Amino acid sequence: MENHACPVGPGRPSVARSLCVAAVALLSLLAVPAVLACDTPVSVCAKEKAGSLALIRAGQAVPVYVDAGADPAVKHAANSLRADLGRVGGSAAAAPATLADVKGPVVIIGVLGASPIIDGLVKDGKLKPDGLAGEWEGFRQVVVNKPAPGIPRALVIVGSDRRGAVFGTYDLSERIGVSPWVWWADVPVTRRDNLYLVAGARADRPQVRYRGFFINDEEPAFGGWARAKFGGINADLYGHVFELLLRLKGNYLWPAMWAPKAFNDDDPRNMVLADEMGVVMGTSHHEPMTRAQHEWHRNKDKGVTGGRWDYSANADNLRAFWRGGIERMMSKGGGGSYESLITMGMRGDGDEPMAEDTATKLLETIVADQRKIIADVTGKPPEQTPQLWALYKEVQDYYDHGMRVPDDVTLLFADDNWGQIRRLPVAGRDPVDRAGGYGVYYHFDYVGGPRNYKWLNTNQISKVWQQMDLAFESGARNIWIVNVGDIKPMEYPLEFFLDMAWNPAAMTPSVLSSWPVQWAAQTFGADVAKDIAEVVETYGTYSSRRKPELIDQDSFPLGEGMGPVLDGGDFGRMVEEWRVLVAKVEKIKARLRPDQMDAYFQLVEHPVLALANLYEMYYAAAWNKRLMTRNDPRADYFANEVERTFKRDADLTAQYHALNGGKWNGMMNQVHMSYVIWQTPSQQSMPSISRVSLDTPPDRMAAQIRFTTDRKADPVVTTLPASKFDKAVGAKGLSWQVVPYLGRGDAVLALPQGRPATAPADGMRLDYGVTLAKDGAAEVQLRLSPTLDTTGGQGIRIGVSIDDGPVQTVVSHLIPTPGAAATPEQVAWVEAVKNNGHTVTARFEGLKAGRHTVKLWRIDDNAVLESLTVSQR
Repeated sequence: MENHACPVGPGRPSVARSLCVAAVALLSLLAVPAVLACDTPVSVCAKEKAGSLALIRAGQAVPVYVDAGADPAVKHAANSLRADLGRVGGSAAAAPATLADVKGPVVIIGVLGASPIIDGLVKDGKLKPDGLAGEWEGFRQVVVNKPAPGIPRALVIVGSDRRGAVFGTYDLSERIGVSPWVWWADVPVTRRDNLYLVAGARADRPQVRYRGFFINDEEPAFGGWARAKFGGINADLYGHVFELLLRLKGNYLWPAMWAPKAFNDDDPRNMVLADEMGVVMGTSHHEPMTRAQHEWHRNKDKGVTGGRWDYSANADNLRAFWRGGIERMMSKGGGGSYESLITMGMRGDGDEPMAEDTATKLLETIVADQRKIIADVTGKPPEQTPQLWALYKEVQDYYDHGMRVPDDVTLLFADDNWGQIRRLPVAGRDPVDRAGGYGVYYHFDYVGGPRNYKWLNTNQISKVWQQMDLAFESGARNIWIVNVGDIKPMEYPLEFFLDMAWNPAAMTPSVLSSWPVQWAAQTFGADVAKDIAEVVETYGTYSSRRKPELIDQDSFPLGEGMGPVLDGGDFGRMVEEWRVLVAKVEKIKARLRPDQMDAYFQLVEHPVLALANLYEMYYAAAWNKRLMTRNDPRADYFANEVERTFKRDADLTAQYHALNGGKWNGMMNQVHMSYVIWQTPSQQSMPSISRVSLDTPPDRMAAQIRFTTDRKADPVVTTLPASKFDKAVGAKGLSWQVVPYLGRGDAVLALPQGRPATAPADGMRLDYGVTLAKDGAAEVQLRLSPTLDTTGGQGIRIGVSIDDGPVQTVVSHLIPTPGAAATPEQVAWVEAVKNNGHTVTARFEGLKAGRHTVKLWRIDDNAVLESLTVSQR
């Protein structure tokens, strides 16, 4: 891992560490690329400098040229750049047929070895794309002097391949001020009369080969919205999806697939347009051989589909079905294929497990037969066609029990559907040099136990960073794909995920800390960036405590009693925090331009207001329930509050749907309250309420409601954030890192990740000073952000000791379950994902009152410390 911010090693005092953290925070803000900073080669500048190229002068954009024979993906990207220059300057850029038609500066886009113009510049020595040939999706942006007669200067965007040219083009669009979310979140573009590029050259390329997202669980929101707006889940819709993916520098898509959808069959243009724009298409983890699940339930009259989805009983028809999928992939003409990454293997129909006793041997046969089909239809050895095997849910168990696939097939590990990666390559056990490598399938959205969560973004980017950094450091570098549900409202974590996927090694802790400010500056402007970043990160902390769908009136404790002054307890404290955040959102809104309001509502305001309102509703329901136990008239006030907030929920949804002339009508239609089981209720329903009397005027009821602000501390309980250590000692090339906004506050973990276990004797530890109020025993409780043992072992170990006493080993051992929890480890996992936290405890006897030092020792990787509590209760 590169250059960790404020690593704390042997002997670093807490004061020095605090100064370091403060300095990094300041430098992080300063590191946010100022708009038009003019400080690096090919940077965008508002003022002309020596050697600069004028992209826009007096509102007129330079022409954008591509060869007539260029790949369609390059032409699509060039058209986008022309439109983006028009968004900035006021009029779209021209598209000259030849360079002879150009008099003045120009942008030239092409692929090395496939563009006569670019290859001519290389031959003449005017363009030196050193090292570009053979790169995967690499690009160079170079300001070239006098590339052709009548052209004093040109920006040449040259790709190592077609997507390299595409990414180099969209990179420029973003740097001139066009957000990737210009269509998908209505982010406005700042107009500029003049825009220049500094002379020089810059280069970039991705570090993860396939980077993308999965549209899933998309009903009723995405699906209903798309049918209303586009008349179906068709190419008119997917054109916008593909462009978003490419603007975010992604290249790989699993399309929407809830029945009755089938990407390739519903609209023949879908597959063609994806390939034309440069998108690699796939199918989800349980849809093999480019076939959508629902295709098996179509065309039953033809004698192939519709029978048992069982290879042991219906192999001939399944092979014919899969062969049809590969034949369709190869139908491009001229022996070419529509670019795809093929999912291999098989699960039960409807994404269900196969029979466990026959699965392993049967799956090996299935994969071998699928590869024969691929080889036969493509006319090439199967290893020349990209493939993956998704180790999702029970399929990972088959792998752990010894099932193997050929080395060229990427092994796609998965998380537990709640953001904790289940398994990663283990040095010495899993070969590091597999041709297909490894990847990760991650979730921002899920349908399944212990509860569906689909409504709002509840994903902390710091958690995404921690898990995906672990994946990268462990060798999962070939595929990163994330389930984003309806796309909206996952804009913020999706952009982070794909930004990190482009270059995980560059996403250091200091870059992570500055990323929210950078995102806010690019989306809303530098003047409000710091405040908006604080809001979205605080929202991430609050929303991740518990998924909205898991919240009800019994989720959090109220204070004791029902006296004249009520005690809101933990629930009340959370509601107060939401109220403060809502006030910040409204204060920022007053500083924005009118054209920023729609984007602000979608990306910042709506999630805060909607989830704050949900807390208010259930808080009122909790008090109504309690006060009714004594027939307390104050229950009526809270009954009214439940009704008011329930209506406000609908009003906020309607406000979202009315944005931009109803552009997003239907997108917020996910049911999100009053769950009873894991599955989504059929409709929104208000929590049950009761009333003592209907006669008390509302103002009189409100006057009777008073809450205490007194929070009494427990003298025998001390809780410290993990980040408030007195001393941090590094060892074995490892150091401790504080990660802001991870879990319920700032968390601490050891970096680099993906490293072997250490022992207490190695000395890797954190020290915390505590004072015991009395003699006797004490428990040390460690609150951890949920993580799983990705080595397939027996849990994640942490050492705990007091003063110079012996080290006790505590173990966090969480085991995901797709159904009912049958073991203590599965029960612990269910509670950990519900509460986004897990506690392990060590008990110490015979302690004296007074000052002591609690020491926490690193043993295993992937332990994320949020807080420690020392209790003598």
